[in-house]
Amino acid sequence: MATTVTPNASKRLGRWLLEGQPPQSHKPSASESEHHSQPWWKVMCLTGVDYYSTLGYQPGIAALAAGVLSPVATLVLVVLTLAGALPIYRRVARESPHGQGSIAMLEKLLPQWKGKLLVLVLLGFVATDFVITMTLSAADASAHAIENPFFPSFLHGQQVLVTLVLLAALGAVFLKGFTEAIGIAVTLVGAYLALNVVVVVVALVHVAQAPKLVLDWQSLLVGQYHNPWLMIGVALLVFPKLALGLSGFETGVAVMPQVRGVAGDTPGRPEGRIRNTRKLLTTAAVTMSVFLITTSFITSVLIPQQEFRSGGEANGRALAYLAHEYLGSAFGTVYDLSTIGILWFAGASAMAGLLNIVPRYLPRYGMAPDWVRSNRPLVLVFLVISFGITVIFQADVDAQGGAYATGVLVLISSAALAVMLSALRKRQRAATIGFAVITAVFVYTTVANIIERPDGVKIASFFIVAIIVTSFVSRATRSLELRFTEVDFDDTARRLIDGQAASGRIQLIANEPDARDEQEYVDKEREQREDNHIPAGDPVMFLEITIGDASDFTTELTVQGEERFGYKILKVDSPTVANAIAAILLKIRDDTGVVPHVYFAWAEGNPFLFLFHYLFSGAGDVPPVTREVLRRAEPDPERRPAVHVG
Repeated sequence: MATTVTPNASKRLGRWLLEGQPPQSHKPSASESEHHSQPWWKVMCLTGVDYYSTLGYQPGIAALAAGVLSPVATLVLVVLTLAGALPIYRRVARESPHGQGSIAMLEKLLPQWKGKLLVLVLLGFVATDFVITMTLSAADASAHAIENPFFPSFLHGQQVLVTLVLLAALGAVFLKGFTEAIGIAVTLVGAYLALNVVVVVVALVHVAQAPKLVLDWQSLLVGQYHNPWLMIGVALLVFPKLALGLSGFETGVAVMPQVRGVAGDTPGRPEGRIRNTRKLLTTAAVTMSVFLITTSFITSVLIPQQEFRSGGEANGRALAYLAHEYLGSAFGTVYDLSTIGILWFAGASAMAGLLNIVPRYLPRYGMAPDWVRSNRPLVLVFLVISFGITVIFQADVDAQGGAYATGVLVLISSAALAVMLSALRKRQRAATIGFAVITAVFVYTTVANIIERPDGVKIASFFIVAIIVTSFVSRATRSLELRFTEVDFDDTARRLIDGQAASGRIQLIANEPDARDEQEYVDKEREQREDNHIPAGDPVMFLEITIGDASDFTTELTVQGEERFGYKILKVDSPTVANAIAAILLKIRDDTGVVPHVYFAWAEGNPFLFLFHYLFSGAGDVPPVTREVLRRAEPDPERRPAVHVG
């Protein structure tokens, strides 16, 4: 028997999905931000489920990439982490404290549509980084689960199914609420790091008790690499393969709105939040660096090289191998469960980053439906994408590694470029030189990774094209919305409007400002009175729209009043003409109770070219567009401002 969804059930589902969606005009106050924020160390755990979870596979990746040189290559990674990535993102946190990250810094460098297109491209790499974080980590978690001897045998070989179940569970957490996600992250990170401390300490004790292992490793190292400079050179060459160990920085600044500041913070200057985010970044980087160095050393010394290769017991799970080897199956199973948990939940920091970044850009550009401001529909969208990628790549960790590294490295390189240009604009010479060197290193690393593993760029290109196409389709379909969050009149504008409202009739002549001399207004008034039959004694005002950044979508309008050559004028800067006129007319009606009339002259030209012109420059054939915007915004013809064209 077929089942149907009742209208009431459908409405309840819609309300639940959009629950908590902020209005477009909402600007969070400092108190609201604090209410939804968490202590910095808790937010560090949320970003840390991604960052720290790389310990599950990073030592094995380093061993495969560098062999006996693994500890030296890892040391290079740590140096670039502490002297490169950390200073970059500490500065990003200072200059973009509301979660926009380095993308917002770069957006300001390019005007109008160029800046918007740059953001869309970078959002493609963000999507690549964060979505692949979810799919890769869940796939690795399923691999750890299946390798455990206590895992149900009937699920062996079902890595895709197990991965999909883990992704669905991750989505369920975020559908429930963000607070639950942070609580789970704190528990998982605390347990995982504690267990890793035990494994590292026990492994170091075994190394100390068997110094011959260290001597054998040193002999192999010196035998293959005859001097320190050769070691460093080779370590730099293999560094791009270790770049996964840099994940977590972008999400660290993306979730800044979740970091609790101090009393006295304001939305404009959240100094406490900035300081606490920098504590978060520094603590995470230092902690991870210590683990990277120690785990790379113990795995290189204690695990035979053949075990790191495909099919080996330490492949993708070097520390788990040591846990089982030196602490027994019981502890090893507990360690496996902790690793599975943190790898599964590594996608939480990526999901949190996406939920913070995407609503900050696409709806503001008009390049996404307004429901994108709500978390739950976005969670479902990202889950569907993650399911698709998991099936396409058959939950293969290695196959997704190139895309993951590409996303991470492009974002770090763009952040390095952003802070370098910021330092250059502020004439900070030493900082500019330092960040230029760091930028060059990360650009080299990115290019090397792309050349070796081009599949990452292919996946990123798919996301970029998908985002750009859907963004412009959305922009076109939403172009007839009212778009403006607020309309404010200054004192002069208010006085001029009230003066006309007292006569019982408000009439505005739409004028494209040119010379703005007396003759322009004389000619325009005469033309409109003749063409639209405005009686000679009726008072009129001019309404002038100056187009600013036409690539903006939603904004606030501030209408200024002016008396010029005896004419009353309302003027405003706006990204679009027709939508601004419609918003102003509706605001005048609501404030005065008088339905206003606006008068236009017909434009000469091809209507299809006008449509294209309107979408990208904010102008075009204004009268019919204004009429349609008003019709959609006000369904009652009696209350709808009147549009006249002569």
